[in-house]
Amino acid sequence: MKLSALFLLFLVPLTEAGSTGYFTPEHRVSGIGVARDDISAELLNARTDLMIQAQTFGIMREPLAVPGAKRITGDPKLQSIFKEAAQKSHLPSTLIEAIAYLESWGDAKAESVTGPKGIMQISGATARSMGLKVVQATRYKVTRERVPVKSKSKKTIYKTVTHRTPYTVTVRDDRLVPARAVPAAAVYLAGMEQKFGGRDWAVFAYHCGQGCVAEMMDLTRHARGIPKDDVTVPRMFFSCSPAWNRELYQAIQQQMQRDYSPTYYFRIMRAEQLLALYRKDPAAFQALSREYRSDFVTNTRAPHRLSVWLKRDDLVYRTCDDIRLDSAKRLVKALDRPDYLGYQLRLSPDQPADLEYYSEASASAVGTLMYVAYETRRLFDEMHPHGEHFQPLPVTSLVTPADHTTAAGKEQMMHCSGHVFDIDYAGLPPAEQEALRFVLDDLGWDGFLGFVEDSFDSIHIGCAPTERDFFAKVFQEASGQKTE
Repeated sequence: MKLSALFLLFLVPLTEAGSTGYFTPEHRVSGIGVARDDISAELLNARTDLMIQAQTFGIMREPLAVPGAKRITGDPKLQSIFKEAAQKSHLPSTLIEAIAYLESWGDAKAESVTGPKGIMQISGATARSMGLKVVQATRYKVTRERVPVKSKSKKTIYKTVTHRTPYTVTVRDDRLVPARAVPAAAVYLAGMEQKFGGRDWAVFAYHCGQGCVAEMMDLTRHARGIPKDDVTVPRMFFSCSPAWNRELYQAIQQQMQRDYSPTYYFRIMRAEQLLALYRKDPAAFQALSREYRSDFVTNTRAPHRLSVWLKRDDLVYRTCDDIRLDSAKRLVKALDRPDYLGYQLRLSPDQPADLEYYSEASASAVGTLMYVAYETRRLFDEMHPHGEHFQPLPVTSLVTPADHTTAAGKEQMMHCSGHVFDIDYAGLPPAEQEALRFVLDDLGWDGFLGFVEDSFDSIHIGCAPTERDFFAKVFQEASGQKTE
């Protein structure tokens, strides 16, 4: 019920008339793109809650999500350790559990290829600062080899040569002992909370590092529109764009490309909620896990949100005849008014006569396209890029029959649903490409849509099933239909 209330708050229609000369929907998502500027406390809280909920995909798609929750909450020894750590650090045991859950799924022997080890995934340098012992010793591998040598009489004889090759072994590593590692990590986290003045920054620092967080805090303090008494991780994340607070935006982008650490706080908050759900109702937790399994990728985790949102039953358009029979039912014509709507159709069916049918998609897909184009153009205009002009987004695919897409691979099969469209961004000006990616990320982080690269210059995009009604209303607005 809480989430529903947040959606109502977040999707309040804005009724002021647009004077831009291009399509301006009344149904909008608050705080997206340009509208991030001077974001209110109420809207920030709404966006933060939506962002936390959207982390469910990244957690629950993992095969170890269920066994990890069982291990974290059900192992009596671990529970005793978490409680001890909470007493020493004065932090909630649920927070410490959430970090252990996301870092290792509760596996005491977990090892990262980048170096961190143990249930709390602690690096060697951080372990020493925590007071944990990581003791290594030098050992030698002895090998013998017979080599030919010349004797005094110049005859070849063989001599045995011994080689001693040094190597390092770990004789003690407290990171692999939960009873030592968990309390030390908790105390370390509490120390960072005192140092940075907020638990959110401490959690961020656990993943990103203290130097990283010090830099990000400084950029946030000096950013435009952020109250001096509200320098928080959510403010940092939601108070910048390519148009303003650009230095902060670029710093966040750099960290996102490195390890997605700016989202770590939101992931930990969601992990804490999910573990609470497992405690209360394991069956509901397992049911949620099944919801995040893909119908198309069954041997590993779901690669992206679209592979979870779309089901096999959605792939109903097997041939062009299927599309013809469905016209004006589940499918609608994509309006082709580039200057007004901000996109242009560049569809290329095998048979030119099929162009009419390839120009269709679900109302929600077309509405999503219209909304992405609207927000992209609005942000691009705000950026005022020198010497660049907005180009309508090239749409290269809408609905496509299965008999055409089968040979193109699994990603193309999504178009048989009518819920996915493609944008080819290769020829767009650099600033417009940046604006487009920011808008997709912004809507994606809060769970409104999903997208995946199809190639080096094309993106598959589709809205969340829960948002189809909203984006269908955007289409209805653009086509002059009444909306409720």
